[in-house]
Amino acid sequence: MKVPDEKVLEPVERDVRQATLVLNQSKEEILSYIAESKRQEGDHILTTLNEELEGFQKQLEEKDSSIVLPRQKELLRLIGDLEETMIAKFPYEIPEEYAKRPLLMGRATLEMKVLVKNNPNVKDAVLHIVLDGYNAPVTAGNFVDLVERRFYDGMEIQRSDGFVLQTGDPDGPAEGFVDPATGQVRTVPLEIMVEGQKQPIYGTTLEELGLPKAKIKLPFNAFGTMAMARQESDNNSGSSQVFWLLKESELTPNGDSIHDGRYAVFGYVTENEGLLANLKAGDVIESIRVLHGLDNLVNPSYVVRLL
Repeated sequence: MKVPDEKVLEPVERDVRQATLVLNQSKEEILSYIAESKRQEGDHILTTLNEELEGFQKQLEEKDSSIVLPRQKELLRLIGDLEETMIAKFPYEIPEEYAKRPLLMGRATLEMKVLVKNNPNVKDAVLHIVLDGYNAPVTAGNFVDLVERRFYDGMEIQRSDGFVLQTGDPDGPAEGFVDPATGQVRTVPLEIMVEGQKQPIYGTTLEELGLPKAKIKLPFNAFGTMAMARQESDNNSGSSQVFWLLKESELTPNGDSIHDGRYAVFGYVTENEGLLANLKAGDVIESIRVLHGLDNLVNPSYVVRLL
């Protein structure tokens, strides 16, 4: 990833100054678009956003180009949080057959800690993952529910081939999470949100629908794209096995990846995604925890933990 030089910093400085000015002049108008129940949260985000912009501007004046990418990431995260406060209710109805499952009705940020073995350069990897329940509520909800069950804690990375990193296959004959309430593997349907549609398509690949080049809301277009694994012959066989894409985004623009519309993307690694390239089969997931957004999980199946 290239770091911008001083010449490139000039338009960045201009954009940051303009954004700061617009934010200061339009704060009350922006607040008016925020759901009343989230007004206080929105005001706090706007204050933090303004502080980040001012700090960004000062560092740019010092020609410190090393801070551009991390600052941009943090600003984008805050803007995403602000957008979420403007949504008074979930934008569509979940189909009845899936409505009682664990669902993520919004976004959630998770922290994944991995113990790295046999790598002198990296001992521990700590990554942040943002899950998008607006575009994949069933898939993301299933994963958060498993995280809260501590399903992945202590599990090894099980596949690392340079293209994807995969985990989630438990010990024993079952290839997914066995729900203790039923004794059966809990599966989730293939879930794809196409741009321009009001709700996801379930159970069918875009190729099967004759839409192989349709643009989707959550494409395989970034290093660290996170998706649900499944059996090739069964669209609705996803359960607990997940994988991360290990390819650069410019190699997989939206609509050009062979995985788009065939596997359900439900999140992206947003911090330290480069560390994924250092992980190998046999490395151990120490823990995955929800940092923000657990209140967006509805119909959880896990037992509420007191500790």
